Amino acid sequence: MDRFHCSYLNGYVELTPERESHITERHPDLLPDYRDKIRAVLADPDEVRLSERSGSTHTFARWFDDVRNGKHIVVVVVSDFYSERHWIITAYIARRLSGGTVEWKRN
Repeated sequence: MDRFHCSYLNGYVELTPERESHITERHPDLLPDYRDKIRAVLADPDEVRLSERSGSTHTFARWFDDVRNGKHIVVVVVSDFYSERHWIITAYIARRLSGGTVEWKRN
């Protein structure tokens, strides 16, 4: 299992082997080629959104010019604030961002 520091959550986010396998199978354009970008998104996102469905789920996004001629990498994280545990449920590449409520955005 990997752990990535997340500045917004002020803690570490887990990427379990099961979730990594899910991302690799469902989003092969992201993993394994852009694995390092997941760390960068969590450490220094451009935008953080709160899920409309679950108050414990955040979407972190960051634009990368060098990803498929310019795309966002989106990392979806579930948090259990009682145990202070955070884990990635999925991650993907997107042309644009949508859904959720913007909680924080880089100026």
